[in-house]
Amino acid sequence: MLTLLWILIAALLVVGLALAVRTFGGSYARFRGQRVITCPENEEFAAVEVDAKHAAATSLFGERELRLQACTRWPEKQNCGQDCLAQIEAAPGDCLARTMLTQWYSGSACAVCGKPIGEIDWYTHKPALLSPERQTLSWDEVAAERLPEVLATHFPVCWDCHVVESVVREHGDRIVVRPAHRSPGIPGRQAPDDDRSGQAQAG
Repeated sequence: MLTLLWILIAALLVVGLALAVRTFGGSYARFRGQRVITCPENEEFAAVEVDAKHAAATSLFGERELRLQACTRWPEKQNCGQDCLAQIEAAPGDCLARTMLTQWYSGSACAVCGKPIGEIDWYTHKPALLSPERQTLSWDEVAAERLPEVLATHFPVCWDCHVVESVVREHGDRIVVRPAHRSPGIPGRQAPDDDRSGQAQAG
């Protein structure tokens, strides 16, 4: 009888631990990552990060508490009331930078070669963007708080075209692009005169 009791206690502990790990992990995954919000104070975009570990830890006790661990307006406004957290609480996924980019690229085609962007590989072949000045940029060159502005003025570019354009831009005096062809064009804009989405070769 005593052995059975210990077995039941052990089983309850295992189940409780499993539930705690699941709750902690789910909350941590939900609130980790950089987000773009509208600052309630100045109505401008800012990039923030939630303290995901704190959110996950407090969720174990049924009262999840959100707090920021980083903001592009800090340290100047580090003592603000963090009222922007209401936006994250209401839609934690929608303001996530990765979600915004995924939705922007969805169903789009490369502005240089015209091929569909397709499924995105965010780790090894991340797509880029084309500026109004016809220069390709990687997302590492764009501050997160500028994301809404950039999405409204730039165009999607596939990884291959961005790599070719970058090589040509950096080593233009030693590069010949073959075959030469024109871009299918950007909606509402004239196609670039010099399209380098073909194969780049050293000259």
